[in-house]
Amino acid sequence: MILGGAASGKSAFAEGLVVQSGRARVYLATAQTFDDEMREKVTRHQTMRGDGWRTIEAPLDPSPALAGARRDEAVLVDCATMWLSNHMLADGDLAMAETALIRALTNCAAPVVVVSNEVGLSVVPENALARRFREAQGRLNQRLAAEASLVVNVIAGLPQVLKGSLS
Repeated sequence: MILGGAASGKSAFAEGLVVQSGRARVYLATAQTFDDEMREKVTRHQTMRGDGWRTIEAPLDPSPALAGARRDEAVLVDCATMWLSNHMLADGDLAMAETALIRALTNCAAPVVVVSNEVGLSVVPENALARRFREAQGRLNQRLAAEASLVVNVIAGLPQVLKGSLS
């Protein structure tokens, strides 16, 4: 699990871990592109990532993609924050979706790197939806970190290992 704030370098760090694995690379994308700004961000990430990635769009249900991953692949889920946002905006059963996500991650045959935002380090948001999101993201991050063998917080492009070892 790779954590960090917005534009912290967490995705680039996570991509590097997948590349260093030497395995076939799978990018499981959770973002939905509803506007030009998001389309530009996705294009920028694709360009930075380069060739050699098989991309699977899974904004709400990554379970089939994770179940289909092979042992000789490494999967990058980028990111849990977008996945959570998608579920909150769809107003679905968040607890059930989260449990299904954790199950799919732990049952995946391939190693998986999950990127997620740390959103609890700033002021308390002024509106109820933002506060609900912050709480849900914190709970999701805790569940993901509990299952992960490696948890790294990336700040200004610098990794800080919170759990496990990079070696």
